[in-house]
Amino acid sequence: MSSTVPWESLWKQLAGPIALIDLQGRHVDVNPAMCRLLGYERERLLELLPVEVTHQDDYALAEETIRDLVAGRIDSFSSEKRLLRADGDVILVLVTSSLLRASDGSTLLIASQFHDITDRYGAELLWRRTLGDAPIGMALMDLEGYCTEVNARLCELVGYGRGELLGRRSSELVYEGDKEQVDSLYPQFRAGRTESANLELCLRHRDGHPFWTLARIGVVQGLDDRPAYVVSQYEPLGDDAQVDEGRLAELTRMALHDPLTGLANRSLLLDRFHQELTKLPEQGGVLAVLMIDLDGFKPINDRYGHNAGDRVLQAAAQEVSSAVRSSDTVARIGGDEFVVLAVLAEPAQAEELRARVAQQLNSATPAPEQRVRLGASVGLTTTRDPSVTPHDLLAGADRDMYARKFARSH
Repeated sequence: MSSTVPWESLWKQLAGPIALIDLQGRHVDVNPAMCRLLGYERERLLELLPVEVTHQDDYALAEETIRDLVAGRIDSFSSEKRLLRADGDVILVLVTSSLLRASDGSTLLIASQFHDITDRYGAELLWRRTLGDAPIGMALMDLEGYCTEVNARLCELVGYGRGELLGRRSSELVYEGDKEQVDSLYPQFRAGRTESANLELCLRHRDGHPFWTLARIGVVQGLDDRPAYVVSQYEPLGDDAQVDEGRLAELTRMALHDPLTGLANRSLLLDRFHQELTKLPEQGGVLAVLMIDLDGFKPINDRYGHNAGDRVLQAAAQEVSSAVRSSDTVARIGGDEFVVLAVLAEPAQAEELRARVAQQLNSATPAPEQRVRLGASVGLTTTRDPSVTPHDLLAGADRDMYARKFARSH
C-alpha cells in the first residue's frame, strides 16, 4: 500500500475550513469543511468573492495585505472577522492567511484557514452583559489583585470611573483595618489553597465616606486547571433593593469608632494615617502624631469603679477634641491611650499643639460625686517623609510620651 496520500483525498478530509485565493483576491478552491462552515455548495462559493461573504464592517483580504505577503514583509496575517452564511446567519471566525510559493520561489496562492469562534464570542458577550447589568458591584482581578474589568454598579458604589479603577489593586478601596484579610487571600489563590471567601468589608467611597459590603471573592480556573483570575462581588449590607441608610450609617459608625468615647478607633486611625501620608508631598507641611496616656488612671478605676473610669475616659476624649481642630483626627486606641493626627505648616506648631493638649488634660475632670485631678503625658513625633510607616510614627510618639512621663515623675 502506497504511503503517498493523494492531495484531493487529503483536501476533502481536512476538518478545518480552508480557502485558496489567488493574488487578485478571488476564490480558487475551497474544501468541503469551508462549504459546511458557510452553507454554500462549492460551485456557488467559488463564484463569490471573499468580500461578498464578509460582513460589510469587517476586514476582507485587501490588495495591500496581498502585496505585503508577496514582498515578504509579513509571513502571515491573522484577524477576527464576521462571515455571512448562506442562510443569513453571521458567524465570527479567526482567519489566518499565508502565502504558498512554488519550489522556485514564485508566488502561487494564498491559503486562508478559518476557525469558528462564534461560541466563544457568545460566551464573552454574555459575560460582559452579565457583568455590566449586574445589580451588585463586580470586578475581575488578576492573581495579584489588580482590577482588569469592573462594572458600572461598582463604579457607582465607590464613586470612581472605570478608567480610574482598572489597573488598581482592589484592596485600595478597603479601609485599612480590613485590607490585610483581602491581600492575604491572593497568595492562597495562587497556591491553590483557597478557592473562595465571603467577607464583610468596609469600603471607602471616593469622597471619603465608608460603607459596609458583603464581598464574595473567588478564583476561576483556566484551561490548565490552574488559577487564572479572580472574580469579586460587592453587595451593600442590608436589603439590596432598598438599603436602610440609617442602619448602614450605624454599622459604619460602630465599625470605625470607639463605642465608649465616639472617637476614631484603630482601624479608622490607620486609614487616616495613610490618607495624610499620601497627601504630604502635594500639600507640604508636617504630619504631627501625638500619643497621649492618662496618668493615674488605674487608681481611679480601683477607687471609684469602672463606671467612673468610663466617665473619665469620656471626659478626656472631650478635652482632647476641644484642644484640636475639627480637621484633625482624634482616636482612642485602647485603655487610656489616645492619638491625635494633625497636618501643620511647621514643627513648631506641632509642639504648640502638644502643649495645648497637655494643658487641657492636666485639669480637673468630673468623676461620680468627686473632683479628681486628671494628669496626662503627651508624646510627639513629626514627619515630612510620606514613606514612613504609621507603626514607626506611633512608636516614636510613644517613646517621647514615656520620656515625658518619666520626667514628670522625677
